[in-house]
Amino acid sequence: MTNEELKQFKASISITAVAQLLGVQVVRGKCRCFFPQRHVHGDRTPSVSVSEEHGYFRCWVCDDVRGDVISMVQLLRDCSFVEALDWLMAQFPFLVPKTVKIPTASASTGAKPRPAPVMPPPPPVEKPKELIPEDERKKIILSFLKRLSPVDNTPAAAWLARRRIYKPVWDKMLLRTIVNYGDLNRQLRDEFGEEVLKYVGLYNEKGNLRYYRYPLIFPYLDPQRRSWYFQARAIDSSVTPKEMLLRGTVPFPYNVSALDGKQGWVYLCEGCVDTLTFIGQKINAVGIPGVRSFKVEWLNLFKNKSVVLCLDHDEAGRSGMEYIGKLFSQAGIRSIVLGEGLEHLPSAMKEGEDINDWFGGKK
Repeated sequence: MTNEELKQFKASISITAVAQLLGVQVVRGKCRCFFPQRHVHGDRTPSVSVSEEHGYFRCWVCDDVRGDVISMVQLLRDCSFVEALDWLMAQFPFLVPKTVKIPTASASTGAKPRPAPVMPPPPPVEKPKELIPEDERKKIILSFLKRLSPVDNTPAAAWLARRRIYKPVWDKMLLRTIVNYGDLNRQLRDEFGEEVLKYVGLYNEKGNLRYYRYPLIFPYLDPQRRSWYFQARAIDSSVTPKEMLLRGTVPFPYNVSALDGKQGWVYLCEGCVDTLTFIGQKINAVGIPGVRSFKVEWLNLFKNKSVVLCLDHDEAGRSGMEYIGKLFSQAGIRSIVLGEGLEHLPSAMKEGEDINDWFGGKK
């Protein structure tokens, strides 16, 4: 497997799904350390952050408990890099590049697979308790969103307009922006406290609002137009990565109202910007942050729909569309890939192009 193939393979795998396969319970981007004996009280309050967005985990107490999805397998199965990669390919064969041979149950070294996981299940008395109830967590996120400003006449508006996403779409999807980061940071800390804001996922480990470089906010609206989840976007092209998700589980696809249970077509995009591009063209569309964020339990939302898969036109996007297409096929849902069979037409999407580029927007 080449370095590029390895990078694409890892990017297509949900690190949360891998943790669950290995017996680790991840709740809102947190789990107990794999070595609880190193922690006071057995790490009753989970110390490991798991980023589904970046495919990375880190224990804030143990310096050696961190890394990507392969590192996680190495730690929990007590195995080598090659053995961990072989195990992942055996678990996710549909994501393995076609040029790579999928290993058998034995590792490539010929050694017997090691048992997994090594982390013992927590005793019931050590089950971590919620710092605040789930309803209260949602109210705090809603309070955060209500403190934000409409994008009109802000740098975020200019950024959107350059991508041919205009005010009717901003208003329909309740886009918001952070205008005064310092004031917002102080208001939230004064009202809710740093510990609660970290638990909710709004504050980082240093005790500051996470969105200093990500001022454009895309709320995920439910069918009643309520929101307790969102995605943030950088508008400075020098900032990487370009997007940041609220910590925790993505509750449903972006613009889930398009999945109304009625017969018809829906376009499945990668990211909020591509979804907004379709909405601006009066096209029914929903979005996911990336292939790793698509959940099997969402399949029922697509009942009675035919789906056009519109992920980015690159190797990772094509791999993702193949994976999601198989999930739809297994669920009896018709899906096609946008532009499939039309690759040689002048209007076809170019390599590395996304939907917004294709419609004439500017990166």
